[in-house]
Amino acid sequence: MMQDTKRSERALLVGVVTRDQRRAKVEDYLKELALLADSAGAEVVHTIVQERKSIDAAFYIGKGKAEELVWLAGEKKIDIVIFDDDLSPVQVRNLESLIPCKIIDRSGIILDIFASRARTSEAKTQVELAQLQYMLPRLTRQWTHLSKQFGGIGTKGPGETQIETDRRTIRTKITRLKARLQEISTERDVQRKGRENLPRASLVGYTNSGKSTLLKRLSGADVFIQDRLFATLDPTVRLVAFTPAHRVLLSDTVGFIRKLPHHLVASFKSTLDEVRDADLLLHVIDLSHPLFEEQIAIVNETLEEIGTQGKPTIHVFNKVDRVENRSLITSVLSRFGNAVCISAERGINMNGLVSAVAELLEGTIVEETIRFKQDDYELMSQVHDEGEVLEKRYDGTSVFVRFRMDRARAERIKDALARKRSRRRH
Repeated sequence: MMQDTKRSERALLVGVVTRDQRRAKVEDYLKELALLADSAGAEVVHTIVQERKSIDAAFYIGKGKAEELVWLAGEKKIDIVIFDDDLSPVQVRNLESLIPCKIIDRSGIILDIFASRARTSEAKTQVELAQLQYMLPRLTRQWTHLSKQFGGIGTKGPGETQIETDRRTIRTKITRLKARLQEISTERDVQRKGRENLPRASLVGYTNSGKSTLLKRLSGADVFIQDRLFATLDPTVRLVAFTPAHRVLLSDTVGFIRKLPHHLVASFKSTLDEVRDADLLLHVIDLSHPLFEEQIAIVNETLEEIGTQGKPTIHVFNKVDRVENRSLITSVLSRFGNAVCISAERGINMNGLVSAVAELLEGTIVEETIRFKQDDYELMSQVHDEGEVLEKRYDGTSVFVRFRMDRARAERIKDALARKRSRRRH
């Protein structure tokens, strides 16, 4: 019986500590890079942290250290060297001229993970566009790494069919992919208009902060959850009734991360439209992470980049069951506005979150009393479905209904009733 000889690629991680960075922070970045490598299917066998005054323009780590990597790659049987910062085309070319294995940077590994996780036609198109834009200035030996003969990390996506193409062909394909994503964006606009009668909220946050777990907890729906970075790429939208009067379309979107490739943010524009068009943001934060405040800043920077700053936001500090320092909970609640601490996994303080959302939405709620005819049963049913009925009073053939509902929906019901009465008169 033949044994499966397939093995994970053996990875070497490289980070640099410069004068304006603390070593502890760089080491934490490398821990995250190790998680990225694991998500891509690599086995991290060695990590190097080098201290330099500044990044070397030619070799990133300097030629001497790069030559040491040649020996280390052979000694450790390394298949791929992953750098924690983005490499310039010159650095890639110089490193590849020395080191006899694949060279990839943080953006490259993130793009690879996105390529492996893309399931829908939209996500695949978005990732392919981002990869081509990333690869365009890097058409050195790195391009041949995407051929079928190599396989493994950094090879998924457009490279398999684009090895022999020149820059002009790639630019033509980029133009076509952008046009396709514009079509998708238009289709999404049409879909969103079909559900405009409900307020929209969006879950945002650093990758692996627990957004999908929270969506499942709130909606009770089957949502894909995995304890890995970037488990969610395509937006998932679920109807959530926080209270009878506060029914919201809640979307879960791709998580953010430090040094997220700019091309990737731009390519996922149509997906991030869910965030842009939301009435309310739930910023989910992993309170148990030692650098959670830096992660908050990164998410805020990304939100600003896609033009969503200033939206009503609730800071949802998740995973409180993993926090040993209980004073930290008191601290974040006092320092951050509209904050609530929960555990989505264990269901801790979900009532607190529901109350916070309801309070923020309360400004959009109105109380109305409308007189219906008894044959206006479709509109009365809509009131029951979309609002909170407080009182019903019958008077002959009329029914007076007092209810609470989102202002925009209440106005639409009143307009529909006025049109119906106008048709009756005529």
